[in-house]
Amino acid sequence: MRTFCRQSRVLIVAGKGGVGKTTMVAAIAHLAARTGLSVLVVELEGRTGVASAFGHAVPLGYAGSVLLAAGAEPVDDDGEGGDDPGPSAIRPGTVRARTITPDDALVEYLADHGLKRVSKRLMSSGIIDLVAGAIPGIRDVLVLGKVKQIERSGMADLVLVDAPATGHAMTFLSSARGLLDAARGGPVRTQAAEVVDLLSDPERCQVALVTLPEEMPVNEAIEAAFQLEDKVGVALGPVIVNGCYPEVDGLAVTAAGAVALARVTVGDDLVSSLEAARRFRTTRADLQNEQLERLGNQLPLAQLRVPFLFADAIGPSELDILSDALANGVAALHDPAGASP
Repeated sequence: MRTFCRQSRVLIVAGKGGVGKTTMVAAIAHLAARTGLSVLVVELEGRTGVASAFGHAVPLGYAGSVLLAAGAEPVDDDGEGGDDPGPSAIRPGTVRARTITPDDALVEYLADHGLKRVSKRLMSSGIIDLVAGAIPGIRDVLVLGKVKQIERSGMADLVLVDAPATGHAMTFLSSARGLLDAARGGPVRTQAAEVVDLLSDPERCQVALVTLPEEMPVNEAIEAAFQLEDKVGVALGPVIVNGCYPEVDGLAVTAAGAVALARVTVGDDLVSSLEAARRFRTTRADLQNEQLERLGNQLPLAQLRVPFLFADAIGPSELDILSDALANGVAALHDPAGASP
């Protein structure tokens, strides 16, 4: 399991909006921490889903917060572990999360290049909008450049990036190659080249696509996979299929037939409701199996299947279930006969 979680130092999790991508980021982080790895989750759009899954309502900032302390140590109310060593080092078994925005990345980039005194003034003047208009893709390259810097620093064994939804993710990940083709020299080209190097090295970076066992999400995952390989040149890890309904025994028997076999007296309204539920689950199972088979036929990647959870929200209890499902899926990849998918 530990070897699987260390296939690459950066794992970018992408997928169509609504497939549970952020939840899967939290589940992967939880699984990796269980193996003793230090994990940094990078959030790009200011969502709180990852923090909520770990039981925290603290909004993530640029400095970051500890979501899971090593050895299940208590985490302070502000999200920081009591003796946390800071962003330069993350302890094994710890999950830390932070938000990275283009503005923050640019301020830090300017500060690193001797322009700290003027960086805030430049930002307040709207320079980022001017630069973004003049150099398409620069926002994405600034963010990816920061991810590259984090990866090089070695502050975490695994850096998990919660990517934008698939449509924006393609632009996000291909921006560096576009800038590399357009810029002839200077710091912009250097930054773009270093980001392309990161994305092109499977030991440093891979992408995990998340989908649902439904027609439209599967279509988008298949299309995204080929575009990522062809246009971005990034390696793909297993596809995570979220929201898989568990198999239910006995669905071949109608509700009326089950009542007759049980020799009980049941009202017609209840029999009708039970039959509607049976038909729904049967239809859902058939559609799910059809899409899983199609996904496997058209996209030759391993699948990690995660169950649908009948819950209003994802919290620590649900996160345990999801990370266990991922662990079982990983085990099945290495020993198909010895683990349940």
